Formats: sequence, structure tokens, C-alpha cells
Amino acid sequence: MLDERKTAILSAVVQEYIATAQPVGSTHVAGAPSINVSSATVRNEMSQLESEGYLVQPHTSAGRIPTDKGYRYFVDNLAAPRTVDLATAKQVGEFFSAAHGRLEELLHQTSNLLADLTNQASLVVGPKAEAIPIRSVQIVSLSPSAATVVVVFANGSVENVGIDLVEGDDDLKLSAASAHLSSALNGTVLGAVPTASPTGDVAVDRLCSASLRELGDMGSSDHVYTGGVSAVADAFDAVDIVRSVLHTLEQQFVVVTLVSDIVGRGMSVAIGLEHGVEPLSACSIVVAPVVVEGEHVGSVGVLGPTRMNYPQALATVDVVSEQLGHRIEEG
Repeated sequence: MLDERKTAILSAVVQEYIATAQPVGSTHVAGAPSINVSSATVRNEMSQLESEGYLVQPHTSAGRIPTDKGYRYFVDNLAAPRTVDLATAKQVGEFFSAAHGRLEELLHQTSNLLADLTNQASLVVGPKAEAIPIRSVQIVSLSPSAATVVVVFANGSVENVGIDLVEGDDDLKLSAASAHLSSALNGTVLGAVPTASPTGDVAVDRLCSASLRELGDMGSSDHVYTGGVSAVADAFDAVDIVRSVLHTLEQQFVVVTLVSDIVGRGMSVAIGLEHGVEPLSACSIVVAPVVVEGEHVGSVGVLGPTRMNYPQALATVDVVSEQLGHRIEEG
């Protein structure tokens, strides 16, 4: 642990650098309300903080900036309690009160909400369809050779997949297959029902098998939404960093694995390489689980430069994850 003076100086440097993105000098720190020592003393303390790995001096004549270790100390020991301001709380409450329609649209809109509130790139990972109870199934003909299988889940979300039809697959066969699938799957989850009992009608059984095969592939995929990605371009001066971050965010599997790993390790903030993804080494990620009836069904978070406003990001992610969980639970 740092002593009281070093702690105050580190806090002043972190907060000033978050606000300005400019190296912080000893004269500025000495003028902070919580610092009651001379500039010379501040310089000496900043030098020691640098030698201990909390600060770094990017240029000989420049002030200091926090290192990942400095940000970690700030987050763990100095950041203010997680509370959002009244305006943010009101905006989040009104958003979820008005939200309706398909789960996919809710998750997409939630990612945009998070991005707007934090001015960072947002990450929303929703529940897999295979984990949500099914309410009904219907096979709808699109043409003589194709149909779509529409599944309505208990939380109000809707998924659909395509299947091929053959000659003789008329509306009566599709209706019979729909009724059989609805009866077999109602109240169950896709991951637990790989087959349906045969009906004795070859055409109906073929339609049911084809539907279940496609639904099984669909059910194992994650819902991943990102918002505010353009904020990444504004957050970094180096074009190569922007390109690397944007390319990584386009890879859905990487995003899901990254968020799941951070939540699984019991972390709410991963700074720099703490998250283990090299292309995002200049970034921090703030995440929170989405919990429905005691079960972890998804996650929300924001990604931005390591100099992000951690107290604001933590508070905002917490309130959005809580409200999203309540909204999904209500269906």
C-alpha cells in the first residue's frame, strides 16, 4: 500500500490525465486541493511513484502519466463508490420502461444506450437461445422449396431458421409438424431436446428432424452486440491501435470469450493486458453480469482507452446490467 501522500498524488495524476489526456506536471498536482506540499516535494514523490511502476514519464521534459499498475491501484483503492447521477438513472429507467419487442432488438438498443452514456464502445452478450424455455414453434412456407421455422421463447425473444421443402410438403404437413414440435418443445430448452418422437407420418417426421437440426445450430450461438464503435477512433491518436481494436471487435468469438473470461474471474475491470488479448493492450474493459432469477444469462460492458473514467463506467455498467436483467425476467 502507498502512504497517504503518494496515494493523494497518484489519485490527482490519474484524474487529471483521464480528464485531459495530457501528461501531468508537479506544479499542477501541487495546486490540487488535496495536496498540501510544494512542487519540489511532489516532483520527488512522483519520481518515486515512477520507480515503483505507478507512473511513467513519456518524454524527458514532460509530466507523468499513469501506468496500468497505477490505474489498477486507483480502481481498487481510490475510485469513488459506484453511483450514477440522477440524469443517467432517469435515462436508464425510462429506456427500459419503454423497451418492448424482440430480445434481439432490446440487446441492440441496450448496446447503443451504453455507448451514448459512456462515450465508449459497448459490448452486450445476451443469453443463448439453447438456455431459454420455448413457448411455441411454427413452420411457415416461403416458397414451394423453402420454409422458415419460427420459435417464440418464454422471455419474448423470437428466432427463425430456414429449412428446405420437397414436393408434397403442403400447408397441412407444415401445420402438423408445427403442432408436434410445439407439443414436444413447449417449456423445454433447445439444448435439452435433440429429437422429437416420431409421428408415423414420414413427411411430418422429416420436417421435424430438419427443423430441430437447424434450431440446434442456432441455439448454440451467442447474441453479441457492439455499439459506439466509432468512439474508438476518437480515443486513440495512433491509427494502428484504432485499426487493431476495430478488427478485434469485429470477431464475435473473441468478444464473447473475452467478456466471459473477465466475468468468470470475478473481475469488473480488466486493465491493459490483464484481459490477455494483445490487440487490446491499450484498452480497459468494464463488465457486469446480467442475472435473471439467480442465473447468469449474459453480460454488458464498455471498452475504451486505459484512461477511461472508471467510476462513471463502473456505475453505468452496473445499473444497465441490473435493469436489463429485470427487463428480460419480465419478458
